[in-house]
Amino acid sequence: MGDKAKNTKGRFSKNYATALLKIDAAKAYKVGEAFTLLPTVAFAKFDETVDVAFSLGVDPKHADQMVRGALVLPHGTGKTLKVAVLAKGEKAREAEAAGADFVGSDDLIEKITGGWLGFDKMIATPDQMAPLSKVAKILGPRGLMPNPKTGTVTMDVARAVKEQKLGKVEYRTEKTGIVHVVIGRKSFGSDKLRENFIAIANTLIRAKPPTSKGVYLKSTTVSATMSPGIRLDSSDIMVATGNG
Repeated sequence: MGDKAKNTKGRFSKNYATALLKIDAAKAYKVGEAFTLLPTVAFAKFDETVDVAFSLGVDPKHADQMVRGALVLPHGTGKTLKVAVLAKGEKAREAEAAGADFVGSDDLIEKITGGWLGFDKMIATPDQMAPLSKVAKILGPRGLMPNPKTGTVTMDVARAVKEQKLGKVEYRTEKTGIVHVVIGRKSFGSDKLRENFIAIANTLIRAKPPTSKGVYLKSTTVSATMSPGIRLDSSDIMVATGNG
């Protein structure tokens, strides 16, 4: 390892250790406290992404306990997405007018078959789902396959495109019952990040499956790309979202 790499690693370790000292590992922070603390422990020089991990009391192996959906965050995510739309005729023209980056049908499917994946989100009208099934094995593992549950299979393509451009995020429980959601960037500041957090937390709480028993919101941790995680107080989340 060169001197420059060693110095970089050393600075990271020192900065991380300093950030870690500011967090009480034994404490579950109230929402306001956590988002006031977050900027002080996000030490990287670049504009870090802020992520929240919700551990839910569900068993995703059971279809009736799968928590999945999407919402537009109040302040977006800070990322400009490239949106592809599969549609024909008038719906294709609506998608173009709404600001879609790529619009097509069989031509886009052919490009995807050839290895092209130059977009972040795909929207499709219902009539395009049968042709799209040809590339489902390519799109599915990458989280790019349109789905009615997330609003990406719709006849209202204009609205769907605008929502994606505004910062619509999708959420889905992983095998362990954890939901990861990006709520913005460090540069948003405490208030906007907190407001985005409350929006997604409220959505997840209200999406509790009737078959979920026991504690639903088991634990919640917020962190920036390079920072240590900050654990939040579940009871205070309930209060902050108006569910307490």
